[in-house]
Amino acid sequence: MRFEPTGVIPACLLPFDQTGEIDEVAFRAHLRDLAGVDGVTAITVNGHAAEVHALSTDEQRRVLEIATDELGGRTAIVSGVIASGGRRAAEIARAAERAGADALLVFPSDVLALGGQQRPEMAMGFVESIAASSELPIVLFQYPLGGGLGYPMETLVRLCEEVSRVVAIKDWCHDPPLHERQIRTLHALDRPVKVLTTHSSWLLGSLVLGCDGILSGAGSVVADLHVALLEAIRAEDLGRARRVNDRLEPTVRAFYSEPWVDMHNRMKEALVMLGRFPAAHVRNPLVKLPADEIARVAERIREAGITSDTVYRLGPTIR
Repeated sequence: MRFEPTGVIPACLLPFDQTGEIDEVAFRAHLRDLAGVDGVTAITVNGHAAEVHALSTDEQRRVLEIATDELGGRTAIVSGVIASGGRRAAEIARAAERAGADALLVFPSDVLALGGQQRPEMAMGFVESIAASSELPIVLFQYPLGGGLGYPMETLVRLCEEVSRVVAIKDWCHDPPLHERQIRTLHALDRPVKVLTTHSSWLLGSLVLGCDGILSGAGSVVADLHVALLEAIRAEDLGRARRVNDRLEPTVRAFYSEPWVDMHNRMKEALVMLGRFPAAHVRNPLVKLPADEIARVAERIREAGITSDTVYRLGPTIR
C-alpha cells in the first residue's frame, strides 16, 4: 500500500495479558477498531503508545506481523524506529520493511540529547543510515528543542532537503511559533514535506496553522473526533471545529497531565472503561495507575460523552 502522510494516523496502544505477554486477540480487535474509523489513513505501531521501549526485537517484528495480517493491506502501517545507534536503527528499518510496513517513524537517537544539536552531521548520518537501509518513506519525529533531541530549524531543513526518503515530520516541538514556522518552511521547500501534528493538548490551534494531518496516541481512543476536527478545519468550518474541540477537551485533561509518562497508561484505562480492552496491563517501568486517577479518567471520558456505544463513532454525530 502506498503511504500518504496526510489525514488521521492513530498511534495504537499494545494490550498485554496479566503475565505481561502481548495479548494478540485484544491487539487484533484494537487494530480493527481503528481501521474501521472512516477517515483513518494509516496506523502507527511500535511507537511510544505501544510501549516500544519495553519490546524485544522479536516482539516488534511480531507486532508488525499481526498488524499486516489483520489489516491485510486495507490500511497503511507506519512502524517506529527507535534506537541509539545508526546501525541498530538501520536493522530495525530493514526488518520493518521485510515485515510489511509501509513507512517508518524515525525517532531521534537519544545520544543527541548530550549536545547533538551543535553537531548536525550526527543527525544527518543517523537518518541517512536508516534511509539507505530500506526503500520505505520516512516520517521524522521532531522533539522539543529544550530537551536536546529536537532538530534545530537549519538541521531539520537539511534533513528534509538532502534525505529524499523523508516525506513528513511528526511535530512535537511544543512551541506554537516554531510549529508555525516549521509548517511554512517545510511546505515551501522545492520538494514539500508534510507536517503531521502530535500536539494533542492544543490540537485545534495546531491544525489551524496548516498541518497536513494528525499522528497521535490519543487517536487510539478518539480517532473519530480527530477525523471530525480535521475535516472541519479543511472545510474552514470554525464553528464545527470548535464544537468537536469541546468534545475533545475533557479527553485532553484525561490523558495529558503530570506525570506525562502516564499518558498512554491513561488511554489504556479509558479503553478498559469503554469495553475495548480486557485490562490495562503495562510493562516495567510503567506501573498501574492509582484508583483515584483511574476515577478521574472515567469522569472525563463521561464528560466528553464517550460511551461503549459511541466510542469511535461519536465524531460523525457532531454538526
